[in-house]
Amino acid sequence: MKNLTISLALTMLLLLTASCGDDNPQPKPRGYFRIDLPEKQYVTLDTMRRYSFDYPVYSTITNDIHSPNEKEWINVEFPAFKGTIHISYKDVDGNLPQYVEDSYQMITKHINKATGIRDSIIINKERNVYGLVYFLDGEGVASPLQFYLTDSTAHFLRGSLYFNVYPNNDSLQPVINFITDDVRCLIKTLKWK
Repeated sequence: MKNLTISLALTMLLLLTASCGDDNPQPKPRGYFRIDLPEKQYVTLDTMRRYSFDYPVYSTITNDIHSPNEKEWINVEFPAFKGTIHISYKDVDGNLPQYVEDSYQMITKHINKATGIRDSIIINKERNVYGLVYFLDGEGVASPLQFYLTDSTAHFLRGSLYFNVYPNNDSLQPVINFITDDVRCLIKTLKWK
């Protein structure tokens, strides 16, 4: 019986020693909450404005309260994601180069936080829509997506995506990609009036 007790004690000691691994435990990487994305469905913004486009049903259209004199300026708000696409509109009357330059200046304000800026040219001759979409990469970029659209003669529309949270674009990337698809739909369905 004494030998059995000693054997059990030695076996337990051996198991404890073998199960002790590295003396430097590694912390688990930080995770993010799962984001449930809704199904894509769109409705048409067809109001008395100088333009119309399709926007997602899980967003809301509001007037821009910060510019009450600009009746054509709206926000496409995504309450579930705390995000907003701010849309501004201007009539073109020989001042298109100034509007394009102003858009470019808005992009350059993010250069110090951006790790890269990619652009994509928009040419839709059928709808008479031309412009640029800017994708701003980097963890601290406040606006990861901006764009402008014009018909070159009468209309100029500018949009920028902002989130009402700390700009940690690594964790926001699934939402940014999701809303980017909505911006593509907006661009594809834009009509001037």
